[in-house]
Amino acid sequence: MLALATGLLAGAVACSNAPDPPASTRPAAVTAPAPSQSPAVMPVTPAEALDAFNTFVASDRALRAFPDLRLDLGLTRDGQAQLTSAAWQAKGGKPTVYAWGAPKILVPRFAPGERAPWFSVIVERDGRPAFLTFVKGAEWQLSSAAQLMPGEEVPEVAVDAEGYATPLTPDDKSVLIGPKLMAPLHATVSEVGGAGVAADLLAAGPYTTEIFKQTNADRSRWDRLGCPYDSIYSASDFPVYALRTKDGGALIQYSLTKSTSIMTGTKSCESEFIPVPAGVRWAINKDKVRFKLTVSEVHQYATSVPAAQAPTRAEVIAHDGGATRVVGE
Repeated sequence: MLALATGLLAGAVACSNAPDPPASTRPAAVTAPAPSQSPAVMPVTPAEALDAFNTFVASDRALRAFPDLRLDLGLTRDGQAQLTSAAWQAKGGKPTVYAWGAPKILVPRFAPGERAPWFSVIVERDGRPAFLTFVKGAEWQLSSAAQLMPGEEVPEVAVDAEGYATPLTPDDKSVLIGPKLMAPLHATVSEVGGAGVAADLLAAGPYTTEIFKQTNADRSRWDRLGCPYDSIYSASDFPVYALRTKDGGALIQYSLTKSTSIMTGTKSCESEFIPVPAGVRWAINKDKVRFKLTVSEVHQYATSVPAAQAPTRAEVIAHDGGATRVVGE
C-alpha cells in the first residue's frame, strides 16, 4: 500500500509526497499554555505547520483523484476518519475534490516535550471559511473540520509577538463554557431544547435548539404510529481543541455523536416499513426497510465562547458532519 501511495503521488504531485498512513495515538484534548520559549525548541512551529497543511492539501487533492480510500484515510484521524470513509462511500468512490484558499495558521504555544502537538487552520474551502485542526502522531493528520455557517464571523484568535496562539486547559474558568464542558453542554441543548441552564449558556440556532425541534417532531410522528423511536446526541471521546481569542473568550472545536433507531416489529406499531432518508441510502441502497433502521452520525463543530463575565452566550458558528454508519433490517 505504501509503495502504491508513493507511485500515485510521485506522478500527480511533484512538489510533495503523501504521508504514509500512520498509527497514531489520541492527543490530549487541550494543553496548558507555557512560558515563552524560543521557536527552535517548540514541538511545532508556524513554518512547520504551514508545510504540513500544504502537504495535506496536495496529498488529499491527488488521492481523491484516484479510487483508493485506504490512502486518503491515512491523512485523517478521529471523527474525520469516519466522515472521510462515509464521504467516499456516499460518492461511489469519487469524493469531492475541494478548492482551497490561503491558510491562516494558528499554532498553540506548547511546552517543550509535548507528545501530541496540534495546530489549527482557518482557510477557505470551496469558497467558505473552514476551521481545521491537525494532530501529529507518526505524521500530521486532520482530526477536526467545520465549515463556517452563513452569516457568522470568524473569531480573531490572539497570537503573541512570535506568532503563537494560547491554548486553554480543559477546565479553564476564564471563559463562559470550559473546553471539557462544551460538548456535553451542546449535547444537552440538542436533547432538551431551550429549557434549562444549558440553554442559558448556548445560543439558539440550527445546530442547537432547532435540532431539538426536529428530533422532537420525528419522535412525535413515530409515537403516533406506536413505533419505538430513539435518537440520542452524546459528547464523543474525540479530542477537544481550544484557543484564546482577542476578546478574552475562546474558539473551541469538538465533536458530537448521534444515534437514531426506529423499529416496526412490535404489536403496537402501525407502520409496515420504515422509509430510508435519501441522504443515507448510499449505505444500504434501499428506500425502505421492514423491521429496523439504525443511523450513526458524527458531527464536528466550532463554537465561539465569550469570556466568563461577558453578557453574551456561546454560539455555534461552524459545522460539518453526517451519517457514518447505517444498518437496515
